[in-house]
Formats: sequence, C-alpha cells, structure tokens
Amino acid sequence: MSRTDDELQGVTLLGNQGTRYTYDYDPSLLETFINKHQDNEYLVTFDCPEFTTLCPKTGQPDFGRIIISYIPRELMVESKSLKLYLFSFRNHGDFHEDCVNIIMKDLCKLLQPRYIEVRGVFRPRGGIAIYPFANWADDDHKAMAEQRTLANFINDSLLK
Repeated sequence: MSRTDDELQGVTLLGNQGTRYTYDYDPSLLETFINKHQDNEYLVTFDCPEFTTLCPKTGQPDFGRIIISYIPRELMVESKSLKLYLFSFRNHGDFHEDCVNIIMKDLCKLLQPRYIEVRGVFRPRGGIAIYPFANWADDDHKAMAEQRTLANFINDSLLK
C-alpha cells in the first residue's frame, strides 16, 4: 500500500538534501499528506524533546519539550516539516504559554483534526518550571477535551 506520486505531491521537504533551517517563526513550513485511514479514529503523537525559543523580555533562551497529539481527519502533518516548523521558534520571542497555543492553533488550522493537544514541558528558569497545555476538539470530542484538560491540572508524570 505504497503512496503514489500524486499522494506525495505536497511533501517537498522529506528527502530533500538541501534543507534550509529557518530561524524565525514560519508556519508556512508545515506540509500535509492525506490520511489513508480516515475510517479509523486513531491517535498520532509527536515528541520534540529539544524545543528552543526566546524569552520575549530578556532574549534569553528557553528550553523545553513539546508533545503534540492529535486524532486526524483528512490531513496529517508531515514530520520533517513539523521539525522545521518547531525549529523556526528558535529566535521567536514569546512566553511558553503563547508558544504552546500558537503551535496548537497553527496545526488546528492546517489539519482540521478531530482532536488536538499540545503540551509544553519547559526547563526551570528563575527556579520555576512551566507546563502549559492547550487543546481543541470538534463537537464529537468536546467531552474528551474537557477530561484531558482536567487531567492535566495534576500530572504526576511531569513531576518526576
């Protein structure tokens, strides 16, 4: 069940040996492909353990982990384009909470998923670690979104 050239038409970054890294926030880097399993409801999770952005006030680097999970509908995000998109935050100055919400909104707009959530696990600065969580759901998944939000008020796995 290989993909045809037509199915891969919008995937331009994967396999490209001349990859350019963009150092400024750029959602246009995101690419999609068709979900061949639209009849199944399943979860896709990405883990970016080396996310970097800048403090909007001091310009100091902030380091964190971004975890993205979504239930696809028709489109899926291509992983190399996602990597380059997340890398584009490297010189972007924003608070942790803003970065997590921007990522969620960009992916939601691009993919129109059934459900999506983005979690940030940021390293401590000034003795405080920040763990922002944002999600969105279509009408069929509103209860799940509420449950996931409530479950993230205390998540012991982050504290270990």
